[in-house]
Amino acid sequence: MLITKLTLNNFRVFRGVHEINLRPAPARLSKNGPIEGTERPIILFGGLNGAGKTSILTAVRLALFGRQSFSHLLSNGEYAEALSELIHKGVGHGGVQDNASIELEFQYSQNGKENTYKVIRSWKRGKKDNLCLEKDGLLIPELNYEQCQGFLNELIPTGIADLFFFDGEKIAELAEDESGSVLRTAVRRLLGLDVIAKLKSDLNIFLKKQGSAALSQSLKAEMNALDEQRIGHERNAEKLRGEADIVDTQIELVSRDIVHLENKLSQNGGAWAKTREDEQQKVESLLREKVELEKQIRMEMETNLPFSLAPKAMQRLQTQLKQEQKIKKKQSFGNELESFLETLCSKYPSFDTEIAQNAIADSFKAHVGNLDSTELLLDISDRQANTIDYQITKLSEDSYSRFDKARVRLQKVEEEIDYASNNIARAPEQEQVQELFADVRALDKKKEKLIVEYHSLLEKAKHELRLALDTARVIQKLHDKHKDQSNKDQSVSNAQNSILLLEKFAEQLTKARVNQLENEVVQSYKKLARKEDLQLSASINPVTFDVELIDEYDIKINRKAMSAGEKQIYAISILEALGRTSGRKLPIIIDTPLGRLDSHHRDKLVENYFPTASHQVVILSTDTEIDKNYTTLIQDDIARTYEICFDGATKSSTLKEGYFWKESTKEAV
Repeated sequence: MLITKLTLNNFRVFRGVHEINLRPAPARLSKNGPIEGTERPIILFGGLNGAGKTSILTAVRLALFGRQSFSHLLSNGEYAEALSELIHKGVGHGGVQDNASIELEFQYSQNGKENTYKVIRSWKRGKKDNLCLEKDGLLIPELNYEQCQGFLNELIPTGIADLFFFDGEKIAELAEDESGSVLRTAVRRLLGLDVIAKLKSDLNIFLKKQGSAALSQSLKAEMNALDEQRIGHERNAEKLRGEADIVDTQIELVSRDIVHLENKLSQNGGAWAKTREDEQQKVESLLREKVELEKQIRMEMETNLPFSLAPKAMQRLQTQLKQEQKIKKKQSFGNELESFLETLCSKYPSFDTEIAQNAIADSFKAHVGNLDSTELLLDISDRQANTIDYQITKLSEDSYSRFDKARVRLQKVEEEIDYASNNIARAPEQEQVQELFADVRALDKKKEKLIVEYHSLLEKAKHELRLALDTARVIQKLHDKHKDQSNKDQSVSNAQNSILLLEKFAEQLTKARVNQLENEVVQSYKKLARKEDLQLSASINPVTFDVELIDEYDIKINRKAMSAGEKQIYAISILEALGRTSGRKLPIIIDTPLGRLDSHHRDKLVENYFPTASHQVVILSTDTEIDKNYTTLIQDDIARTYEICFDGATKSSTLKEGYFWKESTKEAV
């Protein structure tokens, strides 16, 4: 995976849109020409405390994992409230902002093919977020919110990402953790270790019979009776706890069955099967609409649409009709004039002369032209001509508008049919997953009943134990009066030995899973420790997952005696080892990594860890961590540098290219 771009909009201290280029750069050229080394993987952010460095890490985690990026599980209302808190609160042009968004663009190789994805997560104040996903520049419309998030979780599981996107607090938490709980959680997520059921039976039965022969018969009888009561209560408690453990095991088995069925359901397209019926109804509706649209298009083709398909021919036809109408008007005028002249000549003979007739004929010919040479091609009536003109100018335009609208909608409908058909094709038949859905619901109900039964048995066992303790206190008081010592029953020793054997069995069963991790921890620690001749090995407890470092004299290194810097180097070694053991090629984003290290340890971390930790290393640092000397030391590995500048007046930050002591070239927005 390679993160290429991060775009923030009104996110935390960043007001407005900030587009950040995170792509590593090619290696620098040597003086002689050939390339020195590989690509420069480091993208360095500098910012004072509170400027917004952690916002970069938070934005990447939120873009990828949404609700799961928070430290604990949130309800819908709590999640919407948490998102609202991430909207920029500063003062600036436009007033208070009520929306925010994050866009994360990254390249991911899968099955030998590299694709470019863009995650777009946006939300408004008080509302749940919207999520969409682009692949190679095209939106994937068939994925809803849950399917998009599930797709991202498949690409980058949350547990794996915790090993690559971390901050100084996580390093400190792992460094100071002596119980191994933090590492145990990480290893279990990484290696997928099954939870080994342990037998928990606290068989601490103390039989206080020593010296009972010297007691009086009445006291002895009283103690025996009380001891029988105590034993009875303890046995009842033991029996109830055993039954509870059986029920707990059943709950575990049912939970595994549920997970197995859900995984099987997901593999069989269960996410799409839920919407199959809706998609089928959608296709049927679209097909009906398609038939109506095609019918409308045919109807337009049969009426006035053809007029609009030949505009030049129609224009020539209109011109011809107008010319013929003018000719007909002139011919009609000539006919009327001839009739008038005949009448005039009959009444006034003086007009009926050759000179007068020639003068009138010449004047008429000059006025109307030579009508005899004009040919009427169409010779249609004025009403027919007006009808044709109305069809061409008005009806054909309306017909084409309706046709074009139907054509565009038909194309959209056919695309929607294709999308819906693809979703239906992804989904199995309802009969294939219906049984799986039913099995999951049945197992959920069974699990709920078992949980109720489990808690009921535990409450009864607690009640029996309280009675046993009360009885034991009474017996102890009687023993205290006679200063008698109590001895443990042989069965207690046997039970303790059994527990030790079970723990040994669990340790041996898990040991094979952590050998690689032990080797990786040693290699990382040797690389980062300041002692050049350090010879050590690592041992990871298969039960507690606590890491023990052992020197060349087989002496365990006391973690408590380690300095804060050494503990942090130890924690970073574990994180690097976990990352390498995971086999995932992911970027590393680390926030304030050098806070508690001395100069020697900082030198080792900067020189030996950052340039080789991953193919892309994003470092979020203050000016006292990655200083001028360190940037010079790793300048051939630095691809880009940014400075986060906070403006106290607007309560917002901006990003500029360059670092603290380098002149900023331009605002990186």
